[in-house]
Amino acid sequence: MDILTTTADGILTLEFNRPERKNAITGAMYTTMADALRAADTDPAIRAILITGKPEIFTAGNDLEDFLHNVGEGAMTESRPVFQFMRALEGCSKPVVAAVAGAAVGIGTTLLMHCDLVYCADNARFSMPFSQLGLCPEFASSLLVAQSAGYTRAAEKLMLGEAFGAQEAFEMGIVARVLPAAELLAFAQGQAAKLVKLPAASIRTTKALMKRSRAALVKDTIAAENERFSAMLTGAEAREAFTAFFEKRKPDFSKFD
Repeated sequence: MDILTTTADGILTLEFNRPERKNAITGAMYTTMADALRAADTDPAIRAILITGKPEIFTAGNDLEDFLHNVGEGAMTESRPVFQFMRALEGCSKPVVAAVAGAAVGIGTTLLMHCDLVYCADNARFSMPFSQLGLCPEFASSLLVAQSAGYTRAAEKLMLGEAFGAQEAFEMGIVARVLPAAELLAFAQGQAAKLVKLPAASIRTTKALMKRSRAALVKDTIAAENERFSAMLTGAEAREAFTAFFEKRKPDFSKFD
């Protein structure tokens, strides 16, 4: 199973389990996670959710072969599995904890903006390389990164798309705490266990109130990003970026305005 789903002691754990492909996410994996999140949100026995990967890698982001295979007219509509997953994550009323070790690329970083408690190992590396692929930010990252880190630092990360480490992610407010890699998962599980023991209604209400002021803006930003992302996805710059990726060469964007 490319996504391991386990439930124990009131915690649903979703684990990326495709290490041979650096935990790159396929449409089927998104569907599995979306279905699990929706089911957990209505299951009174589940009081917290934990998303994690492997000690050496969280996720390399979208599986580009799988992703590009499905690109076409209307490819970025909300019926796509990635949209279903992100909608389920953003709309989940229960607390979501994330534990990140190794690389978190693209949507691997974006999804963290929609979790509640985010912890990372000291070996974590984050990147949002949308510009490097001839694309633009996704799923409200243009809004949420700037809100968390400030405009200038967000511009550096989103425009240049370069990777940054655990300490910088902490300084930017993307993660709440940096831990030794060997301690990360146990700590995140312990935090989720604390949530399980607290009054469920109180936790849900606190989360809803914290998200209330940004809900409409997040929805509007996602729509605006998606409109542009969809157009850019079939553009010349993206074609050059993807072709270069599969040909294992550097892309040449000099011929584009």
